[in-house]
Amino acid sequence: MTSSVEPAGIAAVVVTHESASSIDDCLMRLRVAHGVHEIRVVDNASTDDTMEIVQRHALQDARVRFIANPDNPGFAVGCNQGARDTLAPWLAFVNPDLMVEADTLARLRSHAHDAGRDMLLGVDLVDEEGVRDAAARRRDPVFAEMLRAPGAASRLGVQVDDGQALQPVDVVSGALMLMPRALFDGIGGFDEGYRLHAEDMDLCRRARDAGAVVAVANDIRVLHLRGVSSRARPVFVEWHKHRGLWRYFRTFEASQRGPFTRMGVFAAIWLHFGAVLARIILRRR
Repeated sequence: MTSSVEPAGIAAVVVTHESASSIDDCLMRLRVAHGVHEIRVVDNASTDDTMEIVQRHALQDARVRFIANPDNPGFAVGCNQGARDTLAPWLAFVNPDLMVEADTLARLRSHAHDAGRDMLLGVDLVDEEGVRDAAARRRDPVFAEMLRAPGAASRLGVQVDDGQALQPVDVVSGALMLMPRALFDGIGGFDEGYRLHAEDMDLCRRARDAGAVVAVANDIRVLHLRGVSSRARPVFVEWHKHRGLWRYFRTFEASQRGPFTRMGVFAAIWLHFGAVLARIILRRR
């Protein structure tokens, strides 16, 4: 594939699954976003109208191309597929339920470019009521500490510091991430061993280990509808969320812990999954 992409171009990668309720608005916004030269939609076996909507956008805008997976290999796989199918020097991973403004991605790129070093940036996420999402700014989980103080799992959010346009944090939300392609390629992209959830924590940690700064642009606020494509399959989502947490622990922390701590973390993660599953079943009844 030959490139006509300008040096400062942004490739927006969107991974969809049953995203018909939001993907039309998401793509309309990306198509008018400043600096976006490529838009790739990777669909993971949607059975609703997602692909029909994406195909309509592709016919209207040559920047929009899609990859239709016959099965659902997961979010990380889809992100990597979309990135490989683009050439722009900046990559933006955008959830299908995220509604960027026309200047969102260009302002993020300016922040990263002006910093003079590798950066992985997120944004200030808000819901329809304007409530800030704590997942936009997080600390790395330390599972051994969570065993000693179970409530610590709910205190991973970092307080907003509006005095900093770019607030360094351990983890930003995977709902929107912007980074240089060179950084993404240098750390090997997303870990495809994650199916759903925790891959954003993993990517942020490996970016920091490579010397990059992970930060939230507090001056850029974006609407996130949250979980539009996953509401119909809560058990599937929770299973892979907990599986992702165990993989993250094994990757970054398990080697530093003794066997009893490792067994305790394993038990805590899957007992928590059992409690969540019980609540889901009770709600359905």
